[in-house]
Amino acid sequence: MKSSNLIPHLFRTEYRKIVSVLCRRFGFRQIEIAEDIASETFLVAAQAWGIEGVPPNPVGWLYQVAKNKSKNYLQRGATFDMKVAPVLDINIQDDSQTEIDLSPNNINDSQLQMIFAICKPVISSEAQIGLSLRILCGFGIGEIADAFNTSKDVINKRLTRAKEKLREHNIQIEMPEPELIEGRLDSVLLTIYLVFNEGYYSQSQNKILRKELCLEAMRLCTMLIESTLTNTPKVNALLALMCFHASRFDARTDETGELILYDEQDTQLWNSDLISKGAYFLNQAKGGTHLSRYHLEAGIAFLHTQKEDTQEKWEQILQYYNLLLQIQYSPAAALNRTYALYKARGADPAIGEAEKLKLTGNRFYYLLLAELHKEADPAKSTQYLENALSLASTEAEKRAIGRRR
Repeated sequence: MKSSNLIPHLFRTEYRKIVSVLCRRFGFRQIEIAEDIASETFLVAAQAWGIEGVPPNPVGWLYQVAKNKSKNYLQRGATFDMKVAPVLDINIQDDSQTEIDLSPNNINDSQLQMIFAICKPVISSEAQIGLSLRILCGFGIGEIADAFNTSKDVINKRLTRAKEKLREHNIQIEMPEPELIEGRLDSVLLTIYLVFNEGYYSQSQNKILRKELCLEAMRLCTMLIESTLTNTPKVNALLALMCFHASRFDARTDETGELILYDEQDTQLWNSDLISKGAYFLNQAKGGTHLSRYHLEAGIAFLHTQKEDTQEKWEQILQYYNLLLQIQYSPAAALNRTYALYKARGADPAIGEAEKLKLTGNRFYYLLLAELHKEADPAKSTQYLENALSLASTEAEKRAIGRRR
C-alpha cells in the first residue's frame, strides 16, 4: 500500500493508542505534549516514507519514533529538573528513565483508563463525546466539527476548555476502585451511546463519517466487554443495541441522504451478521438483577430487525416502551411508543395518546399525527405535514416530507 493511503489509515488506528499511552504516562496536565508527539510521529512518517518507502513493519516504526520523541522530551525535562529546578528551589521527582510502554496490554489498559477519565461529570456530555472522538477514536478536528454540524473553531474551543477542566480538577488517568466501577460505568456507557447516536441520527450528509462514528462507538463498547472489570450485563445490552441499529444503517437513507421510513426499508440491505452478533450480546446481557434502558432499547431494536409485521410484534414493542418510559422519559421514546400503539391497536387510541404529548415544536410529532390521520382525515393529515415541513432542519428532510405530502 502506498504511504499516501496507508498513513491516514494508520492515523485512525494508531494515533489514539499512542496518545492514550502518553497521556497515561504524562497525565492530563501535559495532554497537549502527548498529542504533539503523536502528531509529529505521523508527520515524520509522511516525510520519510514518501522518500524511502513504507517500512516492513509500519506500526512498529511509528511506535519506535513515538518512543524516541517521548524520551527526548523527558530528557529535556530532566535537564530542567537537575539544573534549573534546584536554583528555583522546586522539588521535582525525576521520572525520565521510565520506559514508554506501547505493548498491546498497556495500550488496552491505557485506553480503558482514559475513557473513565474523560467521562467525568466535571465536563459536559458534548465535551466528553468530543474528547472521546479525538483521543480514543483518532478523529480530526474537522471530522468532529462535521459530526456536530459546527465549525472547527467551536470544536477547538470546546476541547480546550474540557482539557483545562480536567487539569483544574486533577483528574487522574486510572481505573476506579473495583467497588466504584459500577457507578462510574453509567457515564462511560452514556458517552458511548451518544457517540453512536451522533453517527446514527446525525444530520451530516457525510455517510462514511457517520458510519465510522457508529463503528467507533461499537469498538469502545467491545473494549469494555473484553475487560473482566467492565464486562457487565448492561455493557452487553448496549453493544447488542448498537449491533441491531447498525444492521439497518444502509437501509435507512437513500442515495440523496433522505430518510427511508421503517416500513419502506429494503430488508435485503439489513446486515444479518450484525443481527446475529446483536442477538449473542443480548443473550449475554441476561445475567444480573438490574433492567437497564439499554436492555429495553436492545429488545425494541431486536424486534425491529424481525421482518414479520405482526400485531404481536408491535404489542411487545409497546410493552417495552411502557417500561422504558418508566425508567427514563424522553420525547423521542414517547413518540415511538405512540407509533407502536398505533401499529398494535389502531389509529384511534394512538391519536388520543399523541394529542396528550403536545410536542408542538417537534417535527416528528407532526409527522406522527399525519400518519395517524391519513386514513380518517386526509386534509388534517396534509396540514400536519405542512407543520412538519415548517420545522424541518435539512433539505433532505424537506424533500422527504414534500414527497409524503
